[in-house]
Amino acid sequence: MAAAAATMTAFHSYSPQQQQQHQPPQSQQPTTEPPQLSKKPKTILHKHPLYTPLPSKLSHQFKEKILCLELMGIDSGKALSSNPLIHSTPLTSIHTIITFLQSKGIYQKDLPRIIGMCPNILTSNITTDLVPVFNFLSKDLNIPDQDFRKVINKCPRLLVSSVKDQLKPALFYLKRLGFDDMGQLAYQDCVLLVSNVEKTLIPKLDYLISLGFSKPEAVEMVLRCPGLFTFSVDKNFKPKFEYFEREMKRDLNELKSFPQFFAFSLEKRIKPRHLQALECGAEVSLPVLLKSTDEEFAELLRECD
Repeated sequence: MAAAAATMTAFHSYSPQQQQQHQPPQSQQPTTEPPQLSKKPKTILHKHPLYTPLPSKLSHQFKEKILCLELMGIDSGKALSSNPLIHSTPLTSIHTIITFLQSKGIYQKDLPRIIGMCPNILTSNITTDLVPVFNFLSKDLNIPDQDFRKVINKCPRLLVSSVKDQLKPALFYLKRLGFDDMGQLAYQDCVLLVSNVEKTLIPKLDYLISLGFSKPEAVEMVLRCPGLFTFSVDKNFKPKFEYFEREMKRDLNELKSFPQFFAFSLEKRIKPRHLQALECGAEVSLPVLLKSTDEEFAELLRECD
C-alpha cells in the first residue's frame, strides 16, 4: 500500500518542490567569493525508502520516470529493453495510460504483471489502440464493464492486439469452427483471440488432420480441448504423438476421444504412468491413466497385482 500511495504521489506531484536557498551566517561567508548556489531541488520521491540514486548523466525527468515504474512494481530495465519508446515518452503520457486502465477497472496491483508482460501498453494510443479493445470486449464478446479486469488479467496481450487485424479475424475463425460460447471464450480461452489465424490456428488444425483425423474430427478435438491451439507442434504434438504411436501402441480413436492427452507432460506423467501400467500388466483407458491422482493410480496398480 505504501508503494502504491507513493506511486500516485509521484504522478500527481511531478513538479519539483520549491526549496529555499540557504546561505551560511554572515560571519562565515567568504569575503572574496560569491555565496555558493544551493543544490538542485529534490522532489518528494527522493524521500521514498525505495529511492536509489541514478547516474547523473540521466536527465532528471528520466530518473523520475524510472522511479515511478519501479514504485508501481514494474521492472523498468526490462520494460525499457522491450519497448525503447518508453525512453522518449513523457511521464504525463504514461500517467494518462495508467489512469485510463484504472478507469476500466484495472487495479494498481494488477499493473506489474500486465505491463511486465506487455510494456508496449505504456506507449500505446488510448483512442486508436486501447478504446477499440474495450469496445471489442463489450460489443463482440458481451463482457460487462465490471468484468474487464478479469479478462485483461487472464490475457494482458489483448491490450496490445489490433482489433481489426487480429482480434476480430480470430473471433470470426473460431466462430466458424463452432466456438459459440462467448463467455468461455472470453473468460477461459481468450488467449485464442490473440493467436494469428494463418500462422498459428490453421497450422495446428492441419497438423491434427495430418495424423489421420478427418477435419470434422480434428475440429471436434479442439472444441473439446481448446488448449490444443496453444501447444507447439514441434515441442508438444510431435514427441507426444510419436510416443503414443510407437511405445504405447494405442488406437487413434483414443486420442479423438481424449485430446487432453496432449496437455499432460510427456516426461513427468505420460511416460512414467505408461511404464508402471505396462510393468503391472494393467490395461487402462487414457483418461484413467493420466487423470487419476497419484493415490488413485497407485491403488489401481495394487488391484492389478
